[in-house]
Amino acid sequence: MKKSKPSYKFLMALYNALLGHFGVRNWWPGDSPFEVCVGAVLTQNTAWTNVAKAVANLKARSALDPFVLYRMPHEELAEMIRPAGYYNVKAVRLRNLIDLIVENHEGDLKSLFSPPIHELRQQLLSVKGVGKETADSIILYAAGKPIFVVDAYTRRVLLRHGLVEDGTDYDAVQELFHSTIPRDTALYNDFHAQIVAVGHHFCRRKPVCGGCPLQVFLDGQSPGHVPGITGK
Repeated sequence: MKKSKPSYKFLMALYNALLGHFGVRNWWPGDSPFEVCVGAVLTQNTAWTNVAKAVANLKARSALDPFVLYRMPHEELAEMIRPAGYYNVKAVRLRNLIDLIVENHEGDLKSLFSPPIHELRQQLLSVKGVGKETADSIILYAAGKPIFVVDAYTRRVLLRHGLVEDGTDYDAVQELFHSTIPRDTALYNDFHAQIVAVGHHFCRRKPVCGGCPLQVFLDGQSPGHVPGITGK
């Protein structure tokens, strides 16, 4: 049974537990906002290690530039991003995003990122192949605007801790964070990165609860009674 909506103190206790275990994550890995945008598309349905190989290929060809990618033939782009998987599909999706950046904003990300969050999100979601998680990743990690990114790890961690029900949709999970934790880009950035870390190392499809920094929360204890954790 789903618990009542978690409080700010409880969510921050979860975050502090993760922070104490993993340290600041310094996510998203990328040398520029444009690289983050490219990575956000390429990371769909694949591991980051594969994305890193594809990005390295683009860097080796000096192709991490919107105008270079805009002029690049589909076949050439698809071959360079092959390590990311689904490379033909992702080449089309990446080109769709590049078209928006070049044709609507003259290749200027500052122009793309200048509107308020809801308007920027609408623009990104209008791009075929860019869904909510990809759009929000670009908004948070490339544009530096406070929006909480929801992924499979987020749903899994919250579900296993009884904070959401099975089947809770993207918007409802996102609203849980938006309505509980004040909009803060740095906090949203690292909180999501911490969830990815715990999902990768412990909260897998087959959970590895031993040693997990969130294991104690499965006992239903409140933050004030969890040893070594202080809610803010």
